[in-house]
Amino acid sequence: METYEKLKESEKGAWVSICAYIMLSLLKTAIGYWTGSEALTADGFNNATDIILSLAVLVGLKISRKPPDQDHAYGHFRAESISSLVASFIMITVSLQVMVQAGRTLIAQTYDTPDIWASWTALGSAAVMYAVYSYNKKLAAKSGSESLMAAAKDNLSDAMVSLGVVVGVIGSHLGLPWLDPVAALVVGVMIAKTAVEIFKSSAYNLTDGFDENDLDAYRRTAAATPGVLEIKDMKARFLGSNVLVDMVVLVNPELSVAESHDISDEIEKRMLEEHGIFNAHVHIEPLLEEEEHCYV
Repeated sequence: METYEKLKESEKGAWVSICAYIMLSLLKTAIGYWTGSEALTADGFNNATDIILSLAVLVGLKISRKPPDQDHAYGHFRAESISSLVASFIMITVSLQVMVQAGRTLIAQTYDTPDIWASWTALGSAAVMYAVYSYNKKLAAKSGSESLMAAAKDNLSDAMVSLGVVVGVIGSHLGLPWLDPVAALVVGVMIAKTAVEIFKSSAYNLTDGFDENDLDAYRRTAAATPGVLEIKDMKARFLGSNVLVDMVVLVNPELSVAESHDISDEIEKRMLEEHGIFNAHVHIEPLLEEEEHCYV
């Protein structure tokens, strides 16, 4: 139940992002057109894609909170990773559009010097997005939400992109008009970079990739449990933001079923306390003489 409550808590971060992005995308796009800043307009489109990302995160979190059913015995936790994956494709598409438009301007050399208000708008946006990033990062760390942490990283990149827009606009006023479309190009690259990072993380989790160093830490915790003689096998995978661990533990063959069960319960307890793992499946087997070479 605690896992579902954490997912519900994570939804607050998604709503904060959505509200901030709606406000900033409308403001930047409007002022970008009014001031003639291609970089600020591109940043506005960037925030429009972020609305889609935040909505995907919100939908994924809501689906993840659905309890297990007949068709989903492990629950719906992977909806988080799927929503992030879909959002990454949308972000890639928009980034290409922004980069193509900026590239055309640079090739044609049709530069305009935007109004200075564009830089003030971008600076205020950077401050807002850094505040949203700080909030979502803390909330993601508390809840362990993979998708919300991805959204927090996107919040930070948005703040940095807005600072780049400031540089581009001020550079135009200092006699370097090409800096504004260059800043727009950088915005497109940043959108693409964030999208690729989100895609890689989501795809890694969905294909059951797992860090071997983390698995070694889990193995040491289980091996240190009183009564455990060997760890015959251990695997782990992600279910959304949750980790599922399967292990085969070898114990003294003379132990009773009840004693072996107590060892299993103690392992599950330690995995939860030391690593925050709610889903540890422990299979107990007797240690036979021919298995004494097994690796702990």
